[in-house]
Amino acid sequence: MISTELRTGGHAYSVLIGAGLVRSIGDLIKKEVPTTRCATISDTNVAPRFLAPIQKSLRAAGFDPVPIMVPAGEQSKTLEQAGEICEEMLRAGLDRQSLVIGLGGGVIGDLSGFIASIFQRGIQHVQVPTTLLAMVDSSIGGKTGVNARAGKNLIGAVHQPALVIDDVDILKTLPPHELSQGFAEIIKHAIIADAEMFTNLSQIADPKLECIMHSSLSELVRRNVEIKARIIADDERDRKGERALLNFGHTIGHGIERAVDYRGVSHGDAISLGMIAACEISMKRAGLSQSDRDAIVDLLRKFELPTKLSPNFPREKIFDALKFDKKFEHGEIRFVVTPRIGSANLSRDITMEDIRAAVAAL
Repeated sequence: MISTELRTGGHAYSVLIGAGLVRSIGDLIKKEVPTTRCATISDTNVAPRFLAPIQKSLRAAGFDPVPIMVPAGEQSKTLEQAGEICEEMLRAGLDRQSLVIGLGGGVIGDLSGFIASIFQRGIQHVQVPTTLLAMVDSSIGGKTGVNARAGKNLIGAVHQPALVIDDVDILKTLPPHELSQGFAEIIKHAIIADAEMFTNLSQIADPKLECIMHSSLSELVRRNVEIKARIIADDERDRKGERALLNFGHTIGHGIERAVDYRGVSHGDAISLGMIAACEISMKRAGLSQSDRDAIVDLLRKFELPTKLSPNFPREKIFDALKFDKKFEHGEIRFVVTPRIGSANLSRDITMEDIRAAVAAL
């Protein structure tokens, strides 16, 4: 088991990475969070596969877990759903000393973390991500939230977890498309902060099985956790602009998701398309070379991520969502660009015309 400590905003917590951790999850949590009452929040896809052994381990460690299940999908990330879960927790007798365990992908991590931030004015939260995307990105950093009609993650709070447990054995159960979603964020990290990892990914012969079948998977997760930890260490609440670098590809990517009301385009696919558009803008405004741009496109394709929007996609709706992007300030566009693989910066020189041209080229 690999243990990595994250420190941000005066708060420190561990990310545990390894195989077979679910079997001892109760003891692992007990060491960090001395309580007995907890809610395990999961969804209709994850709970049937993983909830039973986790409940068993929790009970063996002395916990009294209350299972809560929501419909799978982005549509569960609402204030209404969060309110219903809080009411269920109150009916079950949970209180300020209780714990929320989020078991699932990014949607569940965001939802359970938001609930932990507001229930009884804030209780502890443990993340147990079940997707590669959640392990390397959304489960760490403390950003939680639900969606508004205007856009994604516009209602939320920064609420750091007490512990993150990444059981890489869970990833072996995922279909190839679900794995590729995680590699979208891994490739993003490589583009903005780790040129060596970009090269290593480019050299993988089989982009699915080699990472899954060898012990390098735990190391890959650790490397990405530490990249994100470095970036957010001094900018927990995204006030200085440094944490905004993690949103490379997300401005247009979130617009793509919003354009179809979060249906039919998965998050990793949208971010892949957003990164292609960001590369077009970076070539024009940040000096990104054609060869670096082509290498990024080739790597995304290698991991079976999309690089083109369908001709009949409602592109105009993408721009409707941009005004709600959290990186924009007082109407001023702040956009993450990359001058070369392994580096990124936040630019104020990007225009709506640049963004429209990049979307048109997708």
